[in-house]
Order: sequence, then structure tokens, then C-alpha cells
Amino acid sequence: MKNFSTKIVVALAATLAAAPAFAQDAAVANSDKGLVSIAAALAIGLAAFGGAMAQGKAAASALDGISRNPAASGKILTPMIIGLALIESLVIYALLIALRLS
Repeated sequence: MKNFSTKIVVALAATLAAAPAFAQDAAVANSDKGLVSIAAALAIGLAAFGGAMAQGKAAASALDGISRNPAASGKILTPMIIGLALIESLVIYALLIALRLS
């Protein structure tokens, strides 16, 4: 009888020890989604920061050029607006990729 009860205790201990091991796999799978979400948030943050810095530099350079030569404002304004639109489109692409990842 003692041998049988030892086998039952060992089987019960093995069953209880295996359950957390299987639960760990599910937790790892869920943590990958969290890491992807964090990566997407960092990507859009860096893209927005880079876009803001580029737009600020483009606007500052255009305004500097206009202040030095006001007669050239028409020739400077159009390329500046096109450049700002292209910079903003890169940030929008980063947003779309981040939304697709999460």
C-alpha cells in the first residue's frame, strides 16, 4: 500500500509541476505582442521626432532665405511646401507601419 501511495504522490506532483510549464509558453506568446506594440510606439515616436526636426530645419532655412532676399520668396516658398509635404508623408508611412504591427 505504501508503494501505491508513493506512486500517486509522485504522479500528482508531476502533474502539478507540468501545468506551470505549459502556462509559461502562453505567457511568452502574449509578451511578444507587447514587445511588438512597444516597438511600434517607439518607431512612431522616433519618426515624429525626426520629421519635426526636419520640418523645423526646412522652415528655418526657407525663412532665412526669404529674409535675406524678399524678392525670391515665391521661388523659395513652393519647394519648401513640397519638401514639408514629403517629410510629413514619411511620418505618415511610419504611422501606418506602426498601426499594422500592433
